[in-house]
Amino acid sequence: MDSSSVVTQIFNTVFPLTCIVVIAFLYARVRPTDMTVANRLNISVFAPALIFSVMASKEFHIALYLDLMLAAAAVVLGSGLLVWPLCKWLKVSPKTLVPPMMFNNSGNLGIPLILLAFGESALPIAVVLFLTENLLHFTVGIYLLNPRSNPLNVLKMPMIIATMLGLVWSLQGWEVMPAMKVTVDMLGQIAIPLMLFALGVRMTSVDFSQWRLGGISGFLCPLSGLIVAFVWQTTVGVSDEYFGYLLLFACLPPAVLNYMVAELYQQEPHKVASIVLISNLMSLVIVPCVLFYVL
Repeated sequence: MDSSSVVTQIFNTVFPLTCIVVIAFLYARVRPTDMTVANRLNISVFAPALIFSVMASKEFHIALYLDLMLAAAAVVLGSGLLVWPLCKWLKVSPKTLVPPMMFNNSGNLGIPLILLAFGESALPIAVVLFLTENLLHFTVGIYLLNPRSNPLNVLKMPMIIATMLGLVWSLQGWEVMPAMKVTVDMLGQIAIPLMLFALGVRMTSVDFSQWRLGGISGFLCPLSGLIVAFVWQTTVGVSDEYFGYLLLFACLPPAVLNYMVAELYQQEPHKVASIVLISNLMSLVIVPCVLFYVL
């Protein structure tokens, strides 16, 4: 693929994502918008429907993605190990900085990014990466903030229930009734644009009082992920095709969920909000650069 084609594909990938985020941002600036109910519906209904829809399809075979899931888990955990020693130098608590550096925006940004960059056939890969990150976030991530938390609580999450059901469907080779398949597919199709819209609305609450920490984190998050991805590729390795997906996954900014969890556990939520939102703003420059390398 020549340079002009690559640039065109990057524009066609990034522009729709940016447009939806900007529209949501502008709308929320004019009309303050509470996304609490919409986010709850997305986590409880639309995203689980998307996950089940992908995993229960005939084309999905979990064994094909085990190497990629292991590599993605290494990126998440390895990023935390790389960043942890820097917390003392940055004068910030590890509980504040490390989780956002580990748990990236594989949902709101990652799924639509991979879908637009590589087409509909890449949706199962985007979902697998999202599930890997999400499962680690609700187990390791919660444990980092509250070591007394019960890891089995993750089994009550709608997305995990949808994952287990989808996995059973896939392994058994069952077919979803056409009428039910259409229903689940339509619910799942709501998830991706709603994730982007929610990200845009959240951008209205960017706190620039912690701009220095947010700016450093904006570089640190993708840098640590990419370092781990390249080390993994040179030592363990995945296929060239999967390595491209892994690099995009590794360069994603922190997930908005990091702020919600920090608020829940009162772990300096204002600092985490700055880290998350400023990093997501900076990703509008960083992600296209990595996408250019991948393509």
